[in-house]
This record gives sequence, structure tokens and C-alpha cells, in this order.
Amino acid sequence: MDVAVIKSRALRGLDAIPVTVEVHLANGLPCLTLVGLADTEVKEARERVRAALQSCGLELPFNKRITINLAPADLPKNSGGFDLPLAVGLLTACGWLDAARVAGYEFAGELSLTGDLRPTRGALIMALALHRMPEPPAAPSLVLPLHSAHEAARVPNARVFGVGHLLDVVAHFVQDPLRDDLPPALAERIQNPGHGWQRIQPAAARPAAESLDGADLSEVKGQPTARRALEIAAAGGHGLLLVGPPGTGKSMLAHRFAGLLPPMSLDEALEAAAVASLNGPLDAAQWMRRPTASPHHSASAVALVGGASPPRPGEISKAHNGVLFLDELPEFPRSALEALREPLENGYIRIVRAARSAEFPARFQLIAAMNPCPCGYRGSTVPSHPPCRCSPDSILRYQGRLSGPLLDRIDMHVEVQPVCHGALLSATRGEDSNTVRQRVVQAHARALARQGQANQWLAGAALDRHAQATADACRLLEASATRLGWSGRGLHRALKVARTIADLAGCTEVQAVHVAEAVQLRRVMKSE
Repeated sequence: MDVAVIKSRALRGLDAIPVTVEVHLANGLPCLTLVGLADTEVKEARERVRAALQSCGLELPFNKRITINLAPADLPKNSGGFDLPLAVGLLTACGWLDAARVAGYEFAGELSLTGDLRPTRGALIMALALHRMPEPPAAPSLVLPLHSAHEAARVPNARVFGVGHLLDVVAHFVQDPLRDDLPPALAERIQNPGHGWQRIQPAAARPAAESLDGADLSEVKGQPTARRALEIAAAGGHGLLLVGPPGTGKSMLAHRFAGLLPPMSLDEALEAAAVASLNGPLDAAQWMRRPTASPHHSASAVALVGGASPPRPGEISKAHNGVLFLDELPEFPRSALEALREPLENGYIRIVRAARSAEFPARFQLIAAMNPCPCGYRGSTVPSHPPCRCSPDSILRYQGRLSGPLLDRIDMHVEVQPVCHGALLSATRGEDSNTVRQRVVQAHARALARQGQANQWLAGAALDRHAQATADACRLLEASATRLGWSGRGLHRALKVARTIADLAGCTEVQAVHVAEAVQLRRVMKSE
């Protein structure tokens, strides 16, 4: 045949848009033209495909006029994963492959000059797109490089085939296995298929590790208030700001927070893995583990929320369904911090550029740490610490780097005081991460059974329905909000924290004692 149609997909954010690769052979001046709004990396595929086919001994009529169209024409294509569909389209148009069999598959993969297949970005996203089709039984199968196929097979009921070399694809779809001009390597693969073409079975989900890199909460001595705040934050998905002098254990506490979180559901793991797949092959060791991002305070707004062209996810999306730890919070650029407002409220970020736009999920838990003043020692009770000599104006400027709207979106503000040297040298340890995590899992399960989501994301009518408080609790919350000058958002966030405290206590209603603890955990920074 002179025309071949191959199915593939192009990535746009977390969407995998269907793309049709059309290959047409005609008489005329020898040339290979690629059209369809292809970026540089896709245009370079012409040379990779040509070299790979020649290395495999597959003669193509390059003396003809070859036109390749990537449809739809107005959709940008910017992935090296189009190498394999381009090669399959050329081979099908030349009669090497059976077009009827090829039509039931989608292809993606990058080719080396020798025909080996290399992993491609977004394999999991492509498998998710096929899984979400209206009629999954009629959905085509997905052909990917071996490493990418194992990644995509994590999607339930996905039909994924992994191949290691271009000749394995040709051997599976060859139209005439008895033709005289078969290259020796291809003839050998046809006679002995081996493991070059294989159906990849879904990998079994494993439970997440109890702690991160062996760090355990029992190693933190003292700090009962901060430890309690970490437990509440983990149970309800709340944000937490730790404020205290240097050396009080703020970073130590934050690094042990991930070990308290409840295990990920399969849907959460797939969402987090889909974001990670945009940056390259997935690390199998991180499957079903909540991601943790801790960017340096010199990170720009684009690094945090994402950007570039085409749009790529930032640190907040890489921490989706996980933890975003921002140490030295006031040292971050003001524009970067202000860009966190909408994701903290909505759980997603929409990146808009002149030519393209993309939406990425960003439902993360913010754990931040900061000093109370520029020198860091304001309010310290340790005799060996130097006295704070910061002027009220310098303290105001330092704390003013965090805007009111941003602080309003952080549920808990906890002051971390130094621990006496005797307690640090003591062999006595507190509860370990596993013990605390068991209570967190139980409270999280109560919230899911009641409302289907963490308390942090309750809003509107759902908050009124699921965070019902007693009359005494309502009066205490109203009085506290009036006296402390909270906004409506601050009042609702304190109520959600109280709802989580009630879940940890196993109570169906929010009581006054739960509200009192939530109020104590919403500290207001003052410069005087």
C-alpha cells in the first residue's frame, strides 16, 4: 500500500491527546516531508528513523516522495516518542507490515540509531488515557519500550506490550514472513520470537514505607506541641508552619512528617506517578510512596509552580498527594510565595502561555519552617543563645515577606521552642512514627468514610454538613475568631482542624475541647 495510518498520542499537560500518523508514498523528487506542527525533537526523528531502518537492514523506497502528516495539525507535538510510530508507518506503507493488525495498536517510543527502543516520557499518562476511553474493551493496545511498558502497566486493566528493538515490532506484524529479502536478524526473530515482544502484566501494589529514609519521629526529643501538630496535619491533610530559633528541630520534625502519612490509594499513586512520568522514567522504588519535594529557598516562581514552553510541572505538582517542605520560608522570592495561594486553596495550578496552556494537579501538604526574626533568636529561652538585637522595623520587614493572604491559607502556626540540654542528652524517647501513624490512618479512614476526602478539602455545604459542632464549640470558635481578628477563611480552617482533632479522638461531633486545641495551634505572629 502507499498510505498507512498509525495511532499514537501527544502529551499536553496531564492529557494524552490522540494523534494519527499518516504516511504517504508518491512518485516525484526524493524527499521526506514531516508536517503537522512538529517541534524540533519530532523533526529530528526523520534522521533517527532513517538510520535505525538502515541498521536493521530494512530497505525503504527513499527514492520516492514521502509525506508524513501528524494530525490534528493544530496540536503541537514535542516528544521523542514519535520515532516508533513514524517507523511503523513507513514500514506499513511500504508493505512490510500488516496494516489490519497494526490498526489495533497505539505506538510510542524513541529509537536509537541501531534500532533499540529507549524509554519515552508520559507512558503512564498514555495508558491512563486508554483506560478512560468510553469503551475500554474496544480500546487499542499500547506498544512501548520495555521500561516504559512496565510503567504503563500499573494502570488497571491496561493492555500494554513491551518491545526492546524495532525488529521485534516488525517480526510481530510482518505481512509476509516468507519473503525472500528478509534481513537475517529479522528472520531469526520470526522463527524464535523469544522475549522481544511480551505482554506486560500489572505490577502488584506494595504498601508504602512507614518512614522516609529511616527517619523516625522517636528521634525527636521534647517538642510535644510540634509533634501533636504533625499528627493532626497528617490525619487531616492540613498545612503547617513551624516558627522557632535555629537548632530547635524544625527541619528534623519536617523530615519525619512523610512517615506519618496514611498509605496512598491506587488512584492517588497513579496521579502522582503521572506527574512524575513527565520528567522521565519512574523509579519503581517510589511506587505507592508519597512524594516529597524540598526546593531550595532560591527557587523561582516558575520552579515552584511550573512553566516553560511547553508547560512543565513545578515542585508543587511533583509533590501532588505528598509533601512540599519549604525551609527558611521568608527567604523565598515574594513572587514564588504568592504563587502558592491558589494551589493551596484549589489543589491545582493552571499555567498559561501565549501559545499553550496546561493544568497540573497540586494537592500537596505544605510544611514550612522559619525563624522568628532576621537573626533568628527572638524569644529564645536558651542562655547560650545571643540576645536578639533586631529592631522592631527589621522584624516587621522580615515577617512582612509573608503576606497575610498566604499565612491565612496555612492551617496551623506552631511555635517551636528550644529543648533543654538535659532532655537532649536523655535516653528517653517519645512515640515512634509507626505508633502515631496508626492513629493517623484510623482518623483518615473516618474522614474518608464520612465524606470521601480529607478534612482539609472540605468547603461550602460539605463543610457545614460534615464539620458539625456543638453549641459550646460554635460559641468558642466565634469568640476566638473575633478576638484574634480572623478572616472567614481563617475561621473555616480552624474548624477543619478541629474536625480532624475530633476524628483523632473518635468523636462524631466537634466539641469545645477540639476547637480550643485548634485555636491554640493557629498562632498569630507578632513583631513586638
